[in-house]
Amino acid sequence: MSLDLPRTEPRSANPAADEVRQRLEHARSTRLAQLKALDETGQSPEDHLMSTQKDAIKRVLAEIDDAFARVDGGTYGTCLGCSKAVPPERLEILPHTRYCVACQRRAA
Repeated sequence: MSLDLPRTEPRSANPAADEVRQRLEHARSTRLAQLKALDETGQSPEDHLMSTQKDAIKRVLAEIDDAFARVDGGTYGTCLGCSKAVPPERLEILPHTRYCVACQRRAA
């Protein structure tokens, strides 16, 4: 799949899922803009900091794609560590998160 194409699906009968998809698409487009800006800086490809930033952005893009799959599969918002609901506040701030705060700390 091309990174430039939006992932937003057609509107569904589930407004909550539509809102989640909208937040994920915003996070995705923001990361794509950051990646494009890094590519346009003209820095040397050997620049370790730039390479590290690009890798981090690409990891987040993969996490966002995984979150889209969880929305489609009906498991979005469930912690992959403890299977409890991830607090809505956390999902609002970090819509692609896979873990609640406690499980994220353990995974880190």
